[in-house]
Amino acid sequence: MLAAMPPTPPSPAEPGEPRIRDRGDACPGALRLHAAADGFLARLRLPAGRLTPRQALALADVAETLGDGSLSVTSRGNAELRGLRDGCDARLAALLDDAGLLPSPTHERVRNIVASPAAGLDGLGHADVQLWARALDAALCAEPRAAALSGRFLFVLDDGRGDVAALGGDVTLIAAPDGAALLETGSGTLRLPAADAVPAALACALAFLDAAAAAGTGAWRPRELPPGHLPDWAGALHRAAITAEPVPPFSSPGTPPPAPGPLGDRALHVLAPLGRLTAGRLRALADGAAELRLTPWRGVVAVAPPTGARLSALAAHGLITDPAAPGAGVTACTGLPGCAKSLADVRADAAAAPGGPLPVHYSGCERRCGHPHGTWIEVTARDSGTYLLDGAPVPRTALAEAVAAARTRKS
Repeated sequence: MLAAMPPTPPSPAEPGEPRIRDRGDACPGALRLHAAADGFLARLRLPAGRLTPRQALALADVAETLGDGSLSVTSRGNAELRGLRDGCDARLAALLDDAGLLPSPTHERVRNIVASPAAGLDGLGHADVQLWARALDAALCAEPRAAALSGRFLFVLDDGRGDVAALGGDVTLIAAPDGAALLETGSGTLRLPAADAVPAALACALAFLDAAAAAGTGAWRPRELPPGHLPDWAGALHRAAITAEPVPPFSSPGTPPPAPGPLGDRALHVLAPLGRLTAGRLRALADGAAELRLTPWRGVVAVAPPTGARLSALAAHGLITDPAAPGAGVTACTGLPGCAKSLADVRADAAAAPGGPLPVHYSGCERRCGHPHGTWIEVTARDSGTYLLDGAPVPRTALAEAVAAARTRKS
């Protein structure tokens, strides 16, 4: 039986000293389950959020037979199965393997790749980075050393529209005009041929592992490395025979996430209420679609003609197909009763959130799990009857009105 992994806190550092992580990364995966208050949890890495219809149907069956009947979409476009019963790990692994969702058991937790979800579908962007994502996934799984990456190390692939470039990637690739790519690693921007984008991303990830080993602090991500131990990014590219030149940082056009509704004439985008896809919703999305892409905004891009009948059918399943619909832009952590650390049933309160133009995230405790990037309204439980709305206490009974006012005021 696979062991359930508890959270792994870092050893506290003295002021001015680097963070020391003296235990391995216990981030959950498909083969490393986490014990939660509502059962066991499995996190499935889906590079670029991609699911074939067959895989989506398989996950719907798994959620119903082994879990709580739903799939949660994470802020990285991955998927979580919750409410898994004790002893189901072997069967879960077999079902995921049969569906093609475990291409490498040794690398399954390091396949953290976010890519522009609408790439190649709506005519925007400079390259179809969904293809980069598939190539990078294959390269990661084929490199034995890459298995040592933390389950939190993140690759971000932006097609040039700027929708995912700011999601906090450890290695970020951005498609540029004229067959070029920009590589951002946190310490500068390099321009290189787009054909070298995937080898460059892998080389940089391995350079981080070298730097982390030399630092000896157990860093999970480059930002945790102590001064003087930054990866030799340029040297790694040179050794991989990749020509790159320093350029100014990427100036994002600031493209917002796609609104719920059609994406050109080939696809559509829907949001999952509070990031939850029931088995029925998954099956409805897979019906007639060529592909599904889970998004960092807790939605799904379905590659299928966006007909009115299809949108109406998805709305009937409770999916958000209209940017003005209640629940659009509202996210929440698991909360009570699923998470023992939570101080409130935040999902119940988030379900009553009024609509508005600015994202709002409900957190059950100060850890703020799953919060979005960019600008958002933070609603954090202080106790069972009080929340902090952007730091100011608000009684639970007045929360909906306070959130509505904040979404309007800050938009």
